[in-house]
Amino acid sequence: MGHTGAFHLETCARPNILSLQPYRCARDDYKDNGTNILLDANENAYGPALDVQANLRILETNGSTGPSNLEIDLLGLNRYPDPHQAELKQQLCRLRNLHTHTAKDLSPEHLFVGVGSDEAIDALLRCFCVPGRDKILTCPPTYGMYAVSAQVNDVEIVKVPLDPARGFQLQPEAINATLSSDPSIKLVYVTSPGNPTANLLSKSDVQQILEHPTWNGVVILDEAYIDFSPDGASLAEWVTEWPNLVVMQTLSKAFGLAGIRLGAAFASPEVARLLNNLKAPYNISSPTSALAIAALQPKNLAVMRSNRAKIMEQRQRLLHELPRISRIGRFLGGTDSNFLLVEILDTPKTQGGRPSNESAMALYEGLAETRGVVVRFRGKEMGCEGCLRITVGTSEEVDRLLAETRSILDSDHSKYDSCAKKEEEAKERGANGVIA
Repeated sequence: MGHTGAFHLETCARPNILSLQPYRCARDDYKDNGTNILLDANENAYGPALDVQANLRILETNGSTGPSNLEIDLLGLNRYPDPHQAELKQQLCRLRNLHTHTAKDLSPEHLFVGVGSDEAIDALLRCFCVPGRDKILTCPPTYGMYAVSAQVNDVEIVKVPLDPARGFQLQPEAINATLSSDPSIKLVYVTSPGNPTANLLSKSDVQQILEHPTWNGVVILDEAYIDFSPDGASLAEWVTEWPNLVVMQTLSKAFGLAGIRLGAAFASPEVARLLNNLKAPYNISSPTSALAIAALQPKNLAVMRSNRAKIMEQRQRLLHELPRISRIGRFLGGTDSNFLLVEILDTPKTQGGRPSNESAMALYEGLAETRGVVVRFRGKEMGCEGCLRITVGTSEEVDRLLAETRSILDSDHSKYDSCAKKEEEAKERGANGVIA
């Protein structure tokens, strides 16, 4: 066992960290083996929003009529990257300065960039919440990383669920009442489009929370999937009007750049300054910065929009064809993202089938373990009984998903429903615990 002396991990480490359940991500259960169809992590199946030629040379437009090679200075990798990322921030501002919600302009002073949105989630907690004292408010069903980061920072979570009867919209009156009754709540995390609900939140509902007359806190709007929504839906430029609003975005989804881990938080200059003051000094690598800047050039934005159009076409196809399968129920939430939330029924619709976690779990396992198609079980989320979350893939991937789903659900499924109840519950909790 080695020398221990006076050291005891159980009493030395923080209790909230000792009890922390590790982040379970999409590839923990089912790996990318080169043959699996991965429709579980809301990645962009069409690849990066970069003009990549057959020889894998990456091209960008630099103001001239023709393309030029993207330069990643390999010999410069012995030097630390730009700690301020001014050029990248300027490109992000150019993308979002649409003047849909305000006449004011975003500037680099409104931005924090980090390692995915997760760095911003954690930085905001560290910035505004005193461990063991302050709280955050979330609106389930929602992205699981808010809870993980809160536990790491020893911050309690207060929950006001979304309203399933209104298509998983916010309940602003209930949220404001909760904020009025508990001044220790410092942050409200909401997601638009929602995950796993895929719906845009009402702008007026968000504004109602921002206008709370006595609450001294910050509303954080997570817009990871905003580029799959109608043009002008982003409220990023609204941070110029509301000093208590932060809008988070990422290049992982519509831009197809999950591998570079680049996220951004738009905020008032004062809040952005706090976030930048507490970050690690060189948090964005030079290759990440170069790829992100390239993706934001007009030529590559055209690639992103072309890929997005293909995804939206396949999304419409799923909306049309999935309900033709006998045990597919309703689509819940919305259609503003690159995934759909759909009910799986215990018996066919014509026989009065009801949403069933057992049936959803059986389909989830059947697809992944015997057909090589990986989706996401979400039946344990609030208001999501019997639901799978399905990422929209390529035309060929959707072909395969539809065929394999039909094959499993139209067959005798009794073998999938024979687990003991406790075993079934444990499997459902495990599958639902994956965060993405």
